[in-house]
Amino acid sequence: MSDASRNKSTLFVGGLSPEVTQQTLHDAFLPFGEIIDVSLPKPELPSNPDPHRGFGYIEFATPDDAREAMDNMHASELYGRVIRVNAAKERKDASEKLGGKVAVWEQEGYAAKYGSGSGEADGEADGEGEANSNEAPNDPMQGLEGLAEAGPRQQ
Repeated sequence: MSDASRNKSTLFVGGLSPEVTQQTLHDAFLPFGEIIDVSLPKPELPSNPDPHRGFGYIEFATPDDAREAMDNMHASELYGRVIRVNAAKERKDASEKLGGKVAVWEQEGYAAKYGSGSGEADGEADGEGEANSNEAPNDPMQGLEGLAEAGPRQQ
């Protein structure tokens, strides 16, 4: 199964009670179609006593089965809690843009695309810098350096 079709047939199930197991999740979603895999991610810290992190993933054989399960099970109750059922999002690589583990400015190609070393961002490309020198200054405080006091001049 390709990654694109696999993503369309995988559901995210959130808001799960600690009593929910892979088997109970499998049994709850079985009426909607053939289930290929059920996973409940374990807590990141080994000292955490919870059996899972409160969410899980269910992979169906077809995207139509997944859509049917999502339409019927979203906002339903399981073990006394209202669960959220959405299409699972693709997991991001660490090298991807926002949400990755590498700062955006450290990614390859960022400096070439957004770097200010070219002068274009400052309006100095194509001789625009000289044209702006004859116009009114951009800084409203420019030219006031010689004044001893702020405020209007008294005559």
